[in-house]
Amino acid sequence: MNMRDRIASALKDAMKNKEADRLSTLRLINAAIKDRDIALRGEGGEDQVSDADVLAILSRMIKQRQESARAYEEGGRLELAEKELAEIRVIEEFLPRQLSPQEVEQAIDTAIAEIGASTLRDMGRVMARLKERYTGQMDFGTAGPAVKARLGG
Repeated sequence: MNMRDRIASALKDAMKNKEADRLSTLRLINAAIKDRDIALRGEGGEDQVSDADVLAILSRMIKQRQESARAYEEGGRLELAEKELAEIRVIEEFLPRQLSPQEVEQAIDTAIAEIGASTLRDMGRVMARLKERYTGQMDFGTAGPAVKARLGG
């Protein structure tokens, strides 16, 4: 079952079970995917986003909510921060298992070896390889500095 079907199925279940908060988050996910579909059509691309694109959309949504939750906590708006965290939990259900820090290190080492990267100039190709294989499974914001450090940056 592809990502779009999994989300549609979860949406139907949330409607049947009258889970308002979950339903709201699933509708936000659907809207983000449809927005990307429309953008692709405007670019003359494919009609629908791929599963990899959906994973990227979900990852971006999680990052946005993490930043919002942090801002709400700093502002003393704990009820809003908790709402953001609840949305993150729903979105995470559709992402693959996150790699552990050790697995991230191993993936970086493997990508560097496969590409034959030796200088900082190779960082873009290493990051592209990691994104190709591990989208939705690792935080590239933390992987980037680790790659840079390995390549002598």
